[in-house]
Parts: sequence; structure tokens; C-alpha cells
Amino acid sequence: MMGLVKQSSGSLNSPMRTLTVSKKSFHFRDFAPFFRNPIQIRISKASKQRIRASHKTLQNALSTGETIYGVNTGFGKLSQISIDPNQLEKLQINLVRSHAAGVGKPISDGLVRSIIFLKLLTYAKGHSGIRFSLAEQLIYFLNHDILPVIPEKGSVGASGDLAPLGHMALAIIGEGEVSVNKRVIKTVTALKKAGLKSYKLGPKEGLSLINGTQFSTSIAIQAMLQAECLAQSADLIGAISVEGSLSSRNVFKSSIHAIKNHPGQIQSAKNVWKILKGSEIVKSHRHCKKVQDPYSFRCIPHVHGACRDTMTFSGNIINDEINSVSDNPLVFANGEVISSGHFHGESVAQAMDMLAIAMSEFGAISERRTHYLMKGADGTLPPFMAKIPGLETGYMIAHVSASALASENKTLSHPASVDSLPTSGGQEDLVSMAPWAGQKTLQIQNNLATILAVELIVALTAIQEIHTKLKPAKSTQAVLDLLKDSINIHKGDRPLNKEIEAVKTAIINGELLSAIQPFHTLESF
Repeated sequence: MMGLVKQSSGSLNSPMRTLTVSKKSFHFRDFAPFFRNPIQIRISKASKQRIRASHKTLQNALSTGETIYGVNTGFGKLSQISIDPNQLEKLQINLVRSHAAGVGKPISDGLVRSIIFLKLLTYAKGHSGIRFSLAEQLIYFLNHDILPVIPEKGSVGASGDLAPLGHMALAIIGEGEVSVNKRVIKTVTALKKAGLKSYKLGPKEGLSLINGTQFSTSIAIQAMLQAECLAQSADLIGAISVEGSLSSRNVFKSSIHAIKNHPGQIQSAKNVWKILKGSEIVKSHRHCKKVQDPYSFRCIPHVHGACRDTMTFSGNIINDEINSVSDNPLVFANGEVISSGHFHGESVAQAMDMLAIAMSEFGAISERRTHYLMKGADGTLPPFMAKIPGLETGYMIAHVSASALASENKTLSHPASVDSLPTSGGQEDLVSMAPWAGQKTLQIQNNLATILAVELIVALTAIQEIHTKLKPAKSTQAVLDLLKDSINIHKGDRPLNKEIEAVKTAIINGELLSAIQPFHTLESF
């Protein structure tokens, strides 16, 4: 899985941020540090009390002989089978081992950290029935950056993210593999070096570890973090294309968009308007006779804004999931232990499907702007931005690459949540496919960064090669200065793959946005 959040290669001695596990509300932005560095965790006193109280409630229920799903019964289709009281610990160990059945490449360190923290947030609410010692084990893993190796494939996002969380749970009990300082080693070796014993599971604890949407939600968190950077970058790059194509700035006036009532549209228009402030290139054609620009320029706020509003919608759902209890069965203070469906990832799946469409549309309109620049922007630019058209082909095939990715994104935008295959002998008869909804959104975002990189190279070439006698906007000049060693605008025909990758990296890492910060802070969503 390719992610867009910059990973740090810093050592464990780097300064770490400390987060407190508590009942307070968290935002997906609070998870950004997980994708950069190891992190320190502590747990509030009230959270400890809630965890211990819920465990006592579970013990009381078991002492009365109550039948509790997954505690003294089998699982899924086997839930009608009662388990001997002497086999309850073995039941949990067998569950963890059998569910560690994921496939594919290991997920990133950042995702693993997020998964463990989300699991702790659920436990802190006091409805899981676990012992506090299990929470302590998870905290130790996070604080020492001992990260279970979790394969990227194998969850349908319904009975919890069973296979991925099964691999996490396997490490907690001292089996499987973990990553420490970017090295994969056997968990038992890591625990021995840390002076930590393998955890012995009590009733419900294996089930509690593998039940939940924490894998799906962590992918969604990463997608939301990346969406924020890409949306702002799309406004910036779109504005530079407006400048390079001699398109009108007037259509981005706040008075125009104030009467449309869509927050995202207003934000996007405001961004483009202020980015273009002071541009001599924009001023040079202020009184031209051209009445309208193509939709991909004139309607940047309408399209980018709609995408931003969708991002807000998806972000709110993910924030709700972050702050929800995702476990089964649930333990309540009144003594009830109830089997429910809080492990189901439908909300996350639909949120990611919507986000995927928004990200795809950012790419679709970017590719259209590149197309307009390629065909000469109504005679203001040479075809394909070639220095000697005919002898040279300019950016013709770079545009083809962007077109290929834009089309790929449209296919990837097909919703995952409308698909379902029943599992567990039909007991789990409607599943969410939330992990795939998030994973393909990350793929779309990766493609989008490349599409935007191609547009930016073409637009900067128009400014640097054609409008040479006029000063661009300050933000445009800042981007030119940032990328001067990455792209050879003045060279003519040349291999472009490394330049595209370099610009893509600058977009992904937020370097473009950092470059313009002295002049503008762009609206988020």
C-alpha cells in the first residue's frame, strides 16, 4: 500500500509527543504524529477505573453461569457451541492464532501505531471487560515502538478487522513478528530484549483484541490527512495554471461565491484569489476581450469546493468512529453483557467511498487543465509547451501519463461498500469492505499527486518560458524557487519521469504549501 504521509527515519531518541488515552474526543488530525515518529502514551486515572470496573462486571456475569458470546461460546457460526470453563483461556489463544491469516505486504508503522491507539481509546470507555494489564501491554508496545507486523489484506471490515487485528493480537501474546527500529524480528526476541513477558489472555481478551474497526479506521485517518494536503495543493496548482494560461482571476471574487452557499466552494475561491494577488501576468490581460474560460478553470471553486464539502462529510464520520466504542460483546455498568454489531465498518466504508470520488474529481479537473495548456490555451501558448513544435513534442506524453492515472482513478472510484460476500458460514451475511474502500482511496490519492505534478510542471513552464517579462504572483515564484533544482524547464525535450516524481514528492510532503506560507495560509476544510 502506497501512502502519502511522510514517514520519519528518526531514531527512538527523537523528541516524542505524548498523548493521553482518555474519554476526550479526538480528531483525525490528532493522529498525524503517528505517521512521522514514535509516540509516547499515558492513560488517565478515570480511564483505568472504567476499564477495571468493566472487567469486574464481566467477572460477575461469568460467575453466575451466564452464556456470553465469545467468552464461553464458540465464534461466528460456531457460537451455539458452549465451551468448558476450564478451556476459556485456550479458547482465546486459539482465536488469535487462527485469525492471524492476513496476506500481502506489511502495513506502515504509522498505521500500526494508529491501530493500537484506537484500540486503547475503545478500552478507555469501559465497555470491553478486559483487565487493565492488557491495556498496559498495548501501551508498552506503543511507548517502545514495538510494532506488530500486520499484512495489508484479509479484512472485509465486518466482524471487526479480524485478520489484521489477529496479527496485532498475536504479537501481544508473544508470537508472530514485530518491527523494531525498522527491523522485523520475532516477537519473542523483542519481548526478551525489552524484559517483557508474553501476555496471557483472560476471558474475552482475545476476542476484544480482534473485534473492532481499528484497521479500517486507521486507513481512513491516513486518507483524511492526505486529503487535506492534496486539496490545498490542488487549489495552489490550479491557481498557477490560471496564471500561466492567461485565464481570468475575476471569477474567483468573494462576492460571486458568497451567493452560492457551499462552504467548500467559498474556501477554494478564496484560496485561488489570494494566490494570484499581485501577479503581473494576471494584470497584463485584465482588459482583454475574452469572455469565458473553460470549465476546468472557471469552475475550479465549484468542483474543488464540492470535493472539499465531501471531505468534510467523510471527516466528520471518521471522527465519530474514532470516538466510538468498537468492540463486541459490550459490557455495561448495570451488569448487562450484550452482543451487538459495533464492529461493523459500514460507516467507514461509505465515508471512504465518498472521499474516493472527491479525490478522483480533483484529478479529473487537473487533467483537463493540463489538456487545455497542452493544446495551446486558445493560442496563448505553444502546442504541448514544446520549444520547437514538431521537432520536439514537449509534454505530450507526460499528459498521457496523467490521463492514464485520471482514468484509473475513475475505475477505482467504484464504491466498495455496495459489494458484499457473506462469510463465517453465512452468519456474517453483509460485510462492509471498509478496508478496501480506504486502501483504494490511498491509491487514488497517490495517482492524484502525480496528476497534479504534471499540471504543475506544465503551468510553471508556461510562466517561466512564455511570460518571461512579467513577474508572477509571489506564491508562484516561491514554488518556482522551491523546484528550480528539480525540473529543467529551459531544457526542451528530456526524460521527465524523475522530474514528475520529484514534484510529486514535494506535493506529498507538503513542501509546496510550506513554500508559500510566508505569503498565504490556505483555507482548509
